[in-house]
Amino acid sequence: MTTPNQQNFDSCVSFFINNGAYQGRIIRMSQVLDTIIGKHCYPAPVAAVVAEGTVLAALLASTLKYDGLFTLQTQSDGPVSMIVVDVTSDGVIRACAKFDEEHLRANQELRKTVGQIEAAPHLMGKGHLAFTVDQGPKTDLYQGVVDLQGKNFTELALRYFKQSEQIDTGLKLFLLPPHEDSPHWLAAGIMLQKMPSKGGNVEQSPEELAESWNEAKVFMESLTADEVFNADLSAADLLHRLFHSSNLQISACKDYRFGCRCSREKLLQTLSTFSEDDINAMIENNKITATCHFCNETYSFDRGELSKQ
Repeated sequence: MTTPNQQNFDSCVSFFINNGAYQGRIIRMSQVLDTIIGKHCYPAPVAAVVAEGTVLAALLASTLKYDGLFTLQTQSDGPVSMIVVDVTSDGVIRACAKFDEEHLRANQELRKTVGQIEAAPHLMGKGHLAFTVDQGPKTDLYQGVVDLQGKNFTELALRYFKQSEQIDTGLKLFLLPPHEDSPHWLAAGIMLQKMPSKGGNVEQSPEELAESWNEAKVFMESLTADEVFNADLSAADLLHRLFHSSNLQISACKDYRFGCRCSREKLLQTLSTFSEDDINAMIENNKITATCHFCNETYSFDRGELSKQ
């Protein structure tokens, strides 16, 4: 594993196999994660949850046709009580986490895992994971929710697909924190889904489809961390290794970048909706100061600016 080749990371490649019977996505991220995590002072276990959650959000968003915003959000009673990842239809991503450092330390001391990278559910506790698609004020808001029950993010997502979407899905996530050979956060994911029975050029019996589906999942599961984080291998290289005998068809590639939608103007407009009493309660030294949870940018407004709104 080497320093990431940017051409091979921060992108999603879509593909079909078995004459269109199954569709898939493979995502690898580095710079987006470095930027998100670099804007905060998260302990490594929290940063790992954010990194893995970001890749999962991008992977799930890539399966949808939407014009707007896809959001993955957790709410729970654990030391990491909230994770939020936004993915726009243009591939702009931002993410943040809310956590209690003392609770985190006590939680890990109890399991003797202080400072270690653990599966996300260990740090999140009881709660739920929600997926939301917002395409604007004149459209219906779509939301799916699943309880935080499972050993890892993979199991959480698969439970959602089984219970809510009822789509046969295979999923595998990868995470590599910074180490002595690389300062970068790396995360990746690969997913397979059955196409609707009437879709694609499928000429197999139900029995043959079941066998080929199991075979496709075995191929997917054979992907290793060494392979997926190898900077010299493109997504096409990886997919060819896995599915060269399954009539592989690569259909599209999408790039991702970090971006935050906060601005001084937006925040000033929001503050203008607050009551006089609320404004007075927030003022310190004749100013209101606010920090964006996503990009950590701090904005300051004096009392005169607010009076003009």
